[in-house]
Amino acid sequence: MSRPLAFRSLVALTALAAATARSAPAQAKTELYVSGEESGEIIVVDVDVGQVSARIPVGKRPRGIKLSRDGKLLYVALSGSPRGGPGVDESKLPPGDRTADGIGVVDLASRKLLRTLPSGQDPEAFDLSRDGKTIFISNEETAEMSALDLRSGKIKGKAAIGQEPEGVTLRPDGKVVYVTSESDNAVFAIDTKKLTVLGHVATGPRPRGVAFTHDGATAFVSCENGGVVTVVDVAKMAPSGSIKIEPKAKTVLGPRPMGETLSPDGKKLYVSNGRGESVAVIDVATRKVEALIDGVGARPWGIATSADGKKLYTANGPSNDVSIVDLATGKVDKKIKVGGLPWGLVVAPGR
Repeated sequence: MSRPLAFRSLVALTALAAATARSAPAQAKTELYVSGEESGEIIVVDVDVGQVSARIPVGKRPRGIKLSRDGKLLYVALSGSPRGGPGVDESKLPPGDRTADGIGVVDLASRKLLRTLPSGQDPEAFDLSRDGKTIFISNEETAEMSALDLRSGKIKGKAAIGQEPEGVTLRPDGKVVYVTSESDNAVFAIDTKKLTVLGHVATGPRPRGVAFTHDGATAFVSCENGGVVTVVDVAKMAPSGSIKIEPKAKTVLGPRPMGETLSPDGKKLYVSNGRGESVAVIDVATRKVEALIDGVGARPWGIATSADGKKLYTANGPSNDVSIVDLATGKVDKKIKVGGLPWGLVVAPGR
């Protein structure tokens, strides 16, 4: 081959490689959005790099977080109530700042807080209607669930429920929302259109979160003080069993069920065990604990899976980190320091 021809061939191959690189889809980063209860921010975590990539100031005590249906916005519950916790005499805490209560709306493209919408007093957790137009919010201090209309930015109604409402989860058909009551040891079912209470179901001590099977026939309620998950027959609105989470490693309190998430295929239920420092893996079909992943972090609460179901993420408050668990091995792959007392956690849209 002559030198000019060889040179032309090299130039052509280089151009082809460059064109191929331009046309190839960019590898999407795996990001987490974590609410920092103490630092008052949303912490953006680049999982692949293993570090914090951004911090978004949002207001006081951000806890519950959800993505909008189109994945462009992040909603976060903000509270002006002072932080208490186990063993704290709440009568000695300073008065709450009610002007700080609300649902923060974060634009994920600009990574800025757009506005704060009304929420009712001391919002902690919430869920979003199937059409993305309404947010259902637990108001812990007033024993209510508030319904926020996102188009008008106003509270359109409230439902009186048990004391210290906590976890909020919409039934898969969108017609009923379940809200746990810590003090009443019950979960309340509320009609999402009429905002009327349809009934309640007794649970184990101090219920925290609710997760439904994909068909909506069964609900699992994590009960912190009982170390159990109460199983609810949705059609009968009655308990149908209890799953005891037994400790494997020795911790001060043992498993304290808090957050819950289903695997993408709906076959496994993952339960963060708070100060038990572990995650329980429950087989949905048999309703049995098939594994306990220990050493996750100090008080894992917020919990989520990757879209492919291979990784599990937890927000660990007192240890100020996020854990990444490889579900194939049942081991913690990595812990990423984030600070801010991490509480809630969601995976970035499309990841």
